[in-house]
Amino acid sequence: LARFRGTTVAKAGLWSQGPVLLQALTMLDHFDDARLDPSTAEGVHTLTEALKLAMADREAYYGHLDPAEAEAVLRRLLSPRYSEERASLIRPLASTAFRPGHIGVTPYTPPLVTRGSAPQADGVGEPTVQQTGETRGDTCHIDVVDRWGNIVSATPSGGWLQSSPAVPELGFALGTRLQMTWLDPAAPSRLAPGRRPRTTLTPTLLLRDGNPVAALGTPGGDQQDQWQLIYLVRTLALGMDPQAAIDAPAFHTTAVPSSFWPRTWTPGGLVVEERAGGAVVEELRARGHQVTVSGPWSQGRLSVVTRDPDSGVLRAAANPRGAQGYAAGR
Repeated sequence: LARFRGTTVAKAGLWSQGPVLLQALTMLDHFDDARLDPSTAEGVHTLTEALKLAMADREAYYGHLDPAEAEAVLRRLLSPRYSEERASLIRPLASTAFRPGHIGVTPYTPPLVTRGSAPQADGVGEPTVQQTGETRGDTCHIDVVDRWGNIVSATPSGGWLQSSPAVPELGFALGTRLQMTWLDPAAPSRLAPGRRPRTTLTPTLLLRDGNPVAALGTPGGDQQDQWQLIYLVRTLALGMDPQAAIDAPAFHTTAVPSSFWPRTWTPGGLVVEERAGGAVVEELRARGHQVTVSGPWSQGRLSVVTRDPDSGVLRAAANPRGAQGYAAGR
């Protein structure tokens, strides 16, 4: 759990990438709203730098740890002092370094492989999302809320026909999430008996005064919490309507090792929707970001449901990109 602008954000634990969102929010809580506006170059820059720091910690510390160890790691990663230290690293220019923090245990540093130098093979990697943010299916997300306040956020995924055989007698593909583990025994997300892979699947619940008020999430591999962070800043800090926040231009960083083989990264990499505008793109490049401009409606598949605890009014919003998501009620 973490709090941002008066709202509690609930995520899955270190076996997911969920704490990335919590870490980024605790860093951004040190900045005023104007600095966070994703419609400006400064806002894109600030959110991107926070995400790069949080995702470096993901690679260094996240994994299927025993409960006591996981609790200790999370307590350190989300502590006010650590969040303030990490926030102080967000400078006017983009960082091109891999910068995990120090929490009293040795951080794991994965091989830092750039895209051009990585080996290639068919049938492996992330088949659900391209480098520019476009998705082709497979991973799904659903949010549901009812009149009594029961609320669910779920992101099922993992049986990809591109990289997994189907079992003829059963009619479904084998799960392929073990590809996200490391063979390096020093890695916190290493392959070992009884250990779950550290997945990218990361649904979100929001609460106020202990009452659930929203559920959200998206497909998208390493981009899932990045796109959710943009949404939360727009709605919780800037007061945007959920549908308007989803529709607004999106972006994501590629300056972190991918969760999928061959696990490449692009130092300083940033992918921005064309609708962000030329002035924003040019300022980001001037700050040192290696910007790729993607299609105007290419990034994110967010959906969200909300419930007002006082009035009981239910709302839903869905991403128009790709015509893959819908909001429905009865």
